[in-house]
Amino acid sequence: MVSKVLDQQKKDNWLRLLRSGDHGAFARFIDKYKETVFLCCRRLGLSEDEAEDVASETFMAAYKGLQRYRGQAELSTWLWSIAYRRAVSYLRKNRKQLQLEAEPDEFLQAGSSQEQGPAAAIQGEETDKIVWNAVERLPKLWAMAIILYYREEKSIIEIAKIMQTKENTIKTYLFRARQKLKKALAPALGEDVDVGG
Repeated sequence: MVSKVLDQQKKDNWLRLLRSGDHGAFARFIDKYKETVFLCCRRLGLSEDEAEDVASETFMAAYKGLQRYRGQAELSTWLWSIAYRRAVSYLRKNRKQLQLEAEPDEFLQAGSSQEQGPAAAIQGEETDKIVWNAVERLPKLWAMAIILYYREEKSIIEIAKIMQTKENTIKTYLFRARQKLKKALAPALGEDVDVGG
């Protein structure tokens, strides 16, 4: 109980510093969340240069919007939401065709090119690499939902807010992505693959 109170006081103090325009606090904010913002941008298909532009816009928007942040969502969820909207806006503005969803038939099985057998593949980092490579091949919105749910540990409600869609849509994305991953990972990790549920 005491540690939760102290953690909340720390968060409140940090938020107060951010809102006051403290440059050191904002530099720590950027440092803490830059990988998260870049992950969002890259997941939506932005190049490294485009991701840098969108990340800059995201952090500028966050800096300007901190006064309006009410804490109804976690700070990381709020920032994901900004990054997601900025990246989608960038894609719409700068590309003729916004391709947020690939056709599921274009999905390539992650394990089809693997030389290793299941026993060698099921070893910590190698397994993670295989799984996340498979996630990268999912349709973009499905992959974004998987990344937010499993890697960023966001709730379905938070993901729906970030992706500006309904909770049931997110549940559908997660269900379909799990099914596709289970099918794709079976050759690399063995037939008894269990991908979340």
